[in-house]
Amino acid sequence: MQDADAAVSEAAAKPDTLLAAAREGARLVREAADLHFSLRLWDGSVEPLGAAPVPGLMVSVARRGVLPSILRRPTLDRLIRHYALGDIDVEGGSLLDIGRPFALDNAKRKALRRIEKGKLLRLAAPFLFAKAEPPRESRRFADDATGEKRNNKDFIQFHYDVGNEFYELFLDPEMQYSCAYFPEGVETLEDAQIAKLDMICRKLRLKRGERMLDIGCGWGGLLAHAVSHYGVIGHGVTLSEEQLAFAKAKMERLGVADRVTLELRDYQDLGGRFDKIASIGMYEHIGLKNIDGYFKKARALLADDGLFLNHAISRGAKKKQTRFSKRPEQRALQRYIFPGGELDDIGHTVAAMERAGFEVHDVEGWRENYQRTLMIWSERLTARRAEAEALVGAATYRIWAAYLAGCAMAFERGSARIFQTLVSRSPKGASPAPRSRADLYSA
Repeated sequence: MQDADAAVSEAAAKPDTLLAAAREGARLVREAADLHFSLRLWDGSVEPLGAAPVPGLMVSVARRGVLPSILRRPTLDRLIRHYALGDIDVEGGSLLDIGRPFALDNAKRKALRRIEKGKLLRLAAPFLFAKAEPPRESRRFADDATGEKRNNKDFIQFHYDVGNEFYELFLDPEMQYSCAYFPEGVETLEDAQIAKLDMICRKLRLKRGERMLDIGCGWGGLLAHAVSHYGVIGHGVTLSEEQLAFAKAKMERLGVADRVTLELRDYQDLGGRFDKIASIGMYEHIGLKNIDGYFKKARALLADDGLFLNHAISRGAKKKQTRFSKRPEQRALQRYIFPGGELDDIGHTVAAMERAGFEVHDVEGWRENYQRTLMIWSERLTARRAEAEALVGAATYRIWAAYLAGCAMAFERGSARIFQTLVSRSPKGASPAPRSRADLYSA
């Protein structure tokens, strides 16, 4: 018995090589980059990553085997899964509080890259041989399908049918899940989303009695605004059953159901002609291989003197034509948030529109508007964390919190962009767009 007690005492007295390596790593980071937060290790000890970190703001590591798991397979996917399960967490603030100052400070990122590689390898060695605790799957994940053989309905329902109650935690009353518009004097998200809806209607030059199509109509906010304020006859399609039910109830509540038809239908199956067409935040879902077919279909649906507005997130053009979906960030978005989603660059989008026979009239960038929108969504969702976890579970909440915060920072850095592009069906003869746009921006 005494031998056993002695062995336990001897083991307890041995220094923990993983803790020692983690603390030394924290010291290197602190000296190199002077970050604004701290690191809480699995034994409860706290290591500042800067000379004067924000009090209480820290990244915490729950268990001894988490860092070995990440270092043995240092992928974004593995990091996300550890975060979703709570193996890694943020204390004393939000992901925006951790990531935003660091993401915007290029000098700190460069300083971290200058840490001597030999020192880092020596510190990593104990973790590579220690017992790892890989993350388990925490929710149904989507297939990474981006080609023509896609089940668009399954993809859309994966994202939007997480539940209307969940989206209500951070969206505005109109349930606008796309970039708001913050002209001078507009401060609240609620007012900015109304300003967005009205700007779209004015760009389309809506007139009473015109037939308007909303491809991917969501919860019906744009159609409700267009029908109520501009007197159009609206038609909307979505592939989300939850959105469709909400939109139909909204039209009934507003007393405009007799002027709006809503369908659970893929845009590819639509027929007829429409005077005006809007596609708001849907283009990102169709997949790069389907862009030419998408614009060909939109042109076939548009009246000869009609206008079509395409509102879509984009990426910057690359020097080499590599698929954006190969990047780790895009693969993570496809798996956890937007299955089947891919981003185009605006130059390729405009070229594809012209190949389809459209005349391009206006291209307007709204990047800073979307950065502000996403910041508000992220802050609202974080503030209602307990309600969100009760609705969808802790893992799904964490993935969404990371998604919104990450996107807000991407738009702020400029690595993600968003454009509204207005086109008409034919470049021949008189244009359906006026020669001046002064009325759109005048007070």
